[in-house]
Amino acid sequence: MTEHLPILQVIIPLLGAPLCLIIRQERLVGVFALLVSTLTFLISCGQLQQVVQNGVQVYELGGWAAPWGIEYRIDYLNSYLLLIVSAMGAIVLVAAQTSIARELARNRRMLFYTAYLLCLTGLIGILSTGDAFNIFVFLEISSLSSYTLIALGSDRRALTASYQYLIMGTIGATFIIIGVGLMYMTTGTLNMYDLAARLPEVHHSRTVLSAIGFFIVGVCLKLALFPLHLWLPNAYAFAPSAATAFLAATSTKVAVYVLIRFVFSVVGAEFMVTVLPLQEIFIVLGVTGVFATSISAIYQLNIKRLFAYSSVAQIGYMIIGMAIGTPLGLSATLLHLFNHALMKAALFLAIGGVVYRIGSAQLSHFAGLGRQMPWTMAAIVAGGLSLIGVPLTVGFVSKWYLVLALLDKGWWPLTVLVLISSLLAVIYVWRIVEWVYFSQPRIIIDEVKDAPLSQLVPIWILVIANVYFGIDTSLTVGISQKAAALLFSVGGTF
Repeated sequence: MTEHLPILQVIIPLLGAPLCLIIRQERLVGVFALLVSTLTFLISCGQLQQVVQNGVQVYELGGWAAPWGIEYRIDYLNSYLLLIVSAMGAIVLVAAQTSIARELARNRRMLFYTAYLLCLTGLIGILSTGDAFNIFVFLEISSLSSYTLIALGSDRRALTASYQYLIMGTIGATFIIIGVGLMYMTTGTLNMYDLAARLPEVHHSRTVLSAIGFFIVGVCLKLALFPLHLWLPNAYAFAPSAATAFLAATSTKVAVYVLIRFVFSVVGAEFMVTVLPLQEIFIVLGVTGVFATSISAIYQLNIKRLFAYSSVAQIGYMIIGMAIGTPLGLSATLLHLFNHALMKAALFLAIGGVVYRIGSAQLSHFAGLGRQMPWTMAAIVAGGLSLIGVPLTVGFVSKWYLVLALLDKGWWPLTVLVLISSLLAVIYVWRIVEWVYFSQPRIIIDEVKDAPLSQLVPIWILVIANVYFGIDTSLTVGISQKAAALLFSVGGTF
C-alpha cells in the first residue's frame, strides 16, 4: 500500500468532492469532508517518512514510464509542503464546521465542502506531479475551486473579488501554459526530469527564454508577488472566514513552491544569475513589496484586508530568500513557507471566531473585545507577535535565518532593510492591540463571548504550534536545509 501513497493523496480528496454533493445531510457532509482531509494528512505524514527513510519516491501512473507517461516524484521539498498543506486542510475544516453555519446559507454549504476538497486536490496535485503540463491542470483545478470559495462569501463584494481573481488568475494561467507549450516545442518533453536535462542545451534560444519569461510571470501572478498582487486583498477580505484561512495558509505557498521547483530543479540555480537577471528582479520586487504592502496594511480599516496585505509582504520575504541564491537563503524561504502557514491560519481562524460572534471584521468593531473575547483576542495577538518575529515564535526563526543568509552573502544594506521592515509589522499589529485592549466598545452587543470551543480548539492548536516550532526547529529547519542543499546539488533533487 505504501507504494501507492503518492496517488492516493490526490485521489481521495478528488473522489470525496463530488460525494459531498451526494450526501444530503448537512452535518454528515462536514464530518465526511473532515474525515477525507484528515486521511489526506495522514498519507502526507507517511509520504514524508518514506522520503526520509528511502529517498525520492517515484510513482508511474498506469505503469507508463516517463517521459511517455506521467510520473509523481516525492522528495524532501514537496513532501515537506504536502505535510503543511494537508495539515492546514484538515485543521481549518475543524473550525469550518461552526463558522460556515453562521456565514453561509444552507443551500451553499455542500457547495463549500465540494469546492474545498477540489481545491485541496489541486494543491496536492501541484506538489506531487513531476509533469509540467499536469502542474497547469492541477493549478486550474485549485484556482477554479478557489474562485467558487471566494464567491460564496455573504458580502456582495465577494462576487467582485472572485471575478477580479478570475480575470487575473486566467491571465496567469495563460502565461503558464504558453511557457509550458514553448518548452515542449523546443525540447519535446513535458516531464520536469527530462526538461532539467534538455534545457541547458538550448538555454540561449529565444524560444526558451520566452518560455521561461512567460512561465515565471504567470507563476508570480498566482503567488501574488508585488505588484501582481492586486487580486489578493479583496479575495481574502470577502471570502468566508474558513476559506480565507485555508487559502492564506496554502495557496500562495504552493505557487512559491512551483517557482522554486522550476527555477532550481528545472532551469538550474545558475540560470537565475548568469542568463537572465532574475536575481536582481526578485530582490527589487521582494524588497519593494515588503515595504509597500506593509505600509498599506497600516492604513487598512478591515482586519482581513490588513492581514491580506501582510501576506503579500511575507511573500516578499520568501522571494528575497530565494533570490539570495545560496542554500542558506533558500532554506530560509522554505522555512518561512511552513511558518507563515501556521501564522496566517491561526490569525484568520481567530478573526473568523470574531466574525461568528459580532458579524464583522472591521477594526473599529474590535474595540474592547479583549475583555469580552479574551481567548480569541489572545490568539490574534500571539499570531501577530509571531508575524513580527518575536523570539520563541516561528516568525523569529524565519527572519533569523533570512538575516543569516543575507549576512553570509555580505548584503548588509539589504539586511538593514529587512530589519526595518519588521518594525512596520509592529505598527499594524499594535493598532489591533490598541483597539482590542485600550478602546471602549463602540458597538454594544449583548452576551458577546469567546468563539465556540469548536473554533477555539483548532485556533489554539495553531497558536501552540507557532510557539512549539519556534522552540523546537529540528523538523522544519532540518528538512528545509536538506531540501535546499539537494536543490543546489548537481541535478537538484531529480
